Amino acid sequence: MKAITTQDYTIHFNNEGYKALNQHLKASNYSKVFILCDTNTNIDCVPRFLSNIDTEIAYDILEIDAGEESKNLDICLGLWEALSEYGADRKSLIINIGGGVVTDLGGFVASTFKRGIDFINVPTSLLAMVDASVGGKTGIDLGALKNQIGVINTPKLIVVDTSFLETLPQLEMRSGLAEMLKHGLIYDEKYWNKLKDLSQSTLDDLDHLIYESIIIKKTIVEQDPTEQGLRKTLNYGHTLGHAIESYYMESDDKERLLHGEAIAIGIVLANYLSVKYCGFSEEKSNAIKTVIKAVYGHVEINEADLSPIIELLKYDKKNEHGNINFVLLETIGKPKTDCTVKNEDILEAFNFYKA
Repeated sequence: MKAITTQDYTIHFNNEGYKALNQHLKASNYSKVFILCDTNTNIDCVPRFLSNIDTEIAYDILEIDAGEESKNLDICLGLWEALSEYGADRKSLIINIGGGVVTDLGGFVASTFKRGIDFINVPTSLLAMVDASVGGKTGIDLGALKNQIGVINTPKLIVVDTSFLETLPQLEMRSGLAEMLKHGLIYDEKYWNKLKDLSQSTLDDLDHLIYESIIIKKTIVEQDPTEQGLRKTLNYGHTLGHAIESYYMESDDKERLLHGEAIAIGIVLANYLSVKYCGFSEEKSNAIKTVIKAVYGHVEINEADLSPIIELLKYDKKNEHGNINFVLLETIGKPKTDCTVKNEDILEAFNFYKA
């Protein structure tokens, strides 16, 4: 696949990606390389990565526990201390090998250590390939509240090695698919139609779908890198989706939802609100719900869960002047930002999801 060049960096694919990375290492005169991974990617992905790297630069591996629970300030503190202890300086490089937690966290750690050192993302999950590692957003959670602390800062380059997806559990693949479905809904109905049924798709088909998804995100981000307008559309399904994800993360009696599972619910809810506020087709809303539930099944959300979920909306990053702002659809491929909705309509949206 042809490399995708953005305004600030280039996204390279598979073997060509390793060639580009080796050329970058040769040209950049780094003092030391630090590889950030989690307990899973250290086993499943780092050996393949290292077998493709040709450099004499010394490296250390920094490992964190896998999972969203590691995306916090305490882990950052431990990593900053480790970097200092192992002699990192402003000419050091961090290579983040992992899913969205690793690329978000690693980008933030690199962006703040000694006021900023270089980093490279090597996404290993579908979610990270099409979303988390692209666009320059870095950050950590504040308790159960998603991505409350962070900066926008771009990597030097990205290497997308789709062979890493062979190590990914099916649930994680399904989680990443939610972001691809979102890209279709906010940007391109033809792309959405390609994703509606992947039962006959090959791995080669998946490579092309990933490529298209990255192109969509890159196109949106380049027009609005700091999220003043158009980039907000990438939060479609995320206003309620993040609240649901946070609520299930902090509830002792709930089984934690993966990011994409929560966003899939958020998409169904946003579609209902789109019908109510933006004239979105009720027929299309029902059809999208059918697709989402065929892929993700049904999550039981009880009446007692609704009030605390809605309460969490006040922490959404799109909020301005006390207003909770939703991204809704006028039609597929035509989103509308900064929509305010009534709580009673949010409750109706949950009833639509549960029906």
